[in-house]
Amino acid sequence: MSNADTVIAALRSGYERLADLVKKFDDETLAGPSAATEWDIAQVLSHLGSGAEIMVNTLQLAVESAPAADGDFNQTVWDRWNASSRREQADGFLRWNQTLLGLFESLDEGQRNDLRIDVGWLPAPIDVATLVRMRLNELTHHSWDVRSALDPEATLDAAAVPEMLQSNTLDLSWITKPAELNGQTAVLAVTTTEPATEFTLRLADPVSVDKTPAVEPDGSLTLPAEAWLRLAAGRLAPDRTPKSVDLSGPIDLDTLRRVFAGY
Repeated sequence: MSNADTVIAALRSGYERLADLVKKFDDETLAGPSAATEWDIAQVLSHLGSGAEIMVNTLQLAVESAPAADGDFNQTVWDRWNASSRREQADGFLRWNQTLLGLFESLDEGQRNDLRIDVGWLPAPIDVATLVRMRLNELTHHSWDVRSALDPEATLDAAAVPEMLQSNTLDLSWITKPAELNGQTAVLAVTTTEPATEFTLRLADPVSVDKTPAVEPDGSLTLPAEAWLRLAAGRLAPDRTPKSVDLSGPIDLDTLRRVFAGY
């Protein structure tokens, strides 16, 4: 089994969960607010659909050993999706995400292990597992944006969480706002459940994570792994925070939310 196999399976599971809902949405639901700031549900689906179309093109070019698309391609796709009706955006979400999944699933073992993809904005080509994990992160958070608007108790897809944790505990500098700490610093011992992990969150400038547990922390943060992922993505508002979240130390939860509000 390649490293990509489990990520592709998680992407399939998450897509089908959201697709089952989207197929039932009427026009009023599509026009309703999502949990993504300033986007209605159709706009979230448009974002996921246009992203899938762009990734299909990117992956197909890599399979064909062709150069990456020029910079105008993405903008052309976005413009077309932005000009579509809400119903067209919902239908396009279903069509293009199914196409993308079919393309991922069609890759043979050698391609899943050895293919390298130029996404155009990273310094070097990436492997299939990394590309799928990027897509899984995008789909999972925006699926929650849609589902939580209809169900306040919604959580991230369980199958996606372990895969997302692998990339989430790396570079946090680009998704955090250390200025919100107002000069405070702290080292928090983070413990997650489902799955169980331990790592260190360093609140300073920049904010960073160490994969090893803290030796002498200033406090602790215990929470479900999916809640940690939502916190890091700016999606752990007070009315969406599980009761099991427990924070101790010099930094309060509202401050922590503001630090991670930039993603």
